[in-house]
Amino acid sequence: MPVLSFAPALSFLAVFQRVSPVRPLRTLFQTANDKLRPSRLLPYTPLLRRAQDEVLASGQAGPHQLSMLLRESGKGRTPTIVLGGFVPDSSEQIFLLRRFFLRRGDLYGINYARNGFSLELLCAQLDDLVEELNRRGQPPVIFSVSFGSGLVMEWLRRTRLAGRTPGIAGVVLVSPVACVADLISPSAPKPTTLLGRALRPYLDSAAAVKDEIVERSRVIFTRMFESGAQNKESLNALMSPGELTRLHSAVMGTIRSINAAGACERVQAMRAMTSPADYLSDGILPLTTAPALVLFAEKEDSVLDSGSPTRFALENAHRSFFPDSCVQADDTPLQHMVRLARTVCPEGREQELRDFLGQFRFAGDMVHQQI
Repeated sequence: MPVLSFAPALSFLAVFQRVSPVRPLRTLFQTANDKLRPSRLLPYTPLLRRAQDEVLASGQAGPHQLSMLLRESGKGRTPTIVLGGFVPDSSEQIFLLRRFFLRRGDLYGINYARNGFSLELLCAQLDDLVEELNRRGQPPVIFSVSFGSGLVMEWLRRTRLAGRTPGIAGVVLVSPVACVADLISPSAPKPTTLLGRALRPYLDSAAAVKDEIVERSRVIFTRMFESGAQNKESLNALMSPGELTRLHSAVMGTIRSINAAGACERVQAMRAMTSPADYLSDGILPLTTAPALVLFAEKEDSVLDSGSPTRFALENAHRSFFPDSCVQADDTPLQHMVRLARTVCPEGREQELRDFLGQFRFAGDMVHQQI
């Protein structure tokens, strides 16, 4: 597993802003500095629960599978909804970006249930939250990572199949994992990635998953997170020792708290997702005309299977899925990335816009280690 490096992020920022990497580093440090305004992400009860209640009433899911919604008030008019990967929770996934999002509007985190998971219920909760925000005249930007990006794509697919237009202002997909084949090749005798090896027992087991399998996957996820935290010099430049301790404790707590049912149902949800390779035949494209940004981090093959259908589809036909979109891979900056930023950054604030883009590029480098 590659060691976390901040060089690509700083290189990108230096090219885009045409300044020394020192200034972007200060910007990131200011974003990470939580001392003056500690996190106030608190449980949030949505005002609209129609879609959620319909799923619960139908018996497709139970209350224990409800994801927890969190909210923190921001200053702007464009809220952000965050969906994380398998681990950590959304609140930890954006540890370095939280204050930046709050300058644009309210921040909503979706933390998946520890003891279960339901794809139908998660999509219903997104339906309700997005509709509620639209009724306020605040279409949200959805920021998602890994498994969370797969959930967003599946939600968009189902929305289009239902004949509806998703009311969002933009979408960011970081290292998207939208189907099992992204992690485990159907034709390979065994998984080629560490994450694939962690998930394979859940897919192969016809009976209940044993505790030792769950514990083994906890060890693998812990190892993946720790490998992303080995560059202590860079991390210490971005976060205080207290922040590092809080982030580490929160992520480790999430990994330990997910039980066998929660782990199995998250994997089964991914198994139920439609591969993007099949979207073209469904006649539901594009998923949304809102601006979209797709980020693939360096050395993505260490996490995604080399034949990942989602990566292939988004790198080769992303405008079929998202007409106003761009894909950022490796270190190559794409200037039309400004389209997404314009949805949340008013005209005339170019430096803020550049910082905004830099934050997303930095996020792409960091969070792929925390999938």
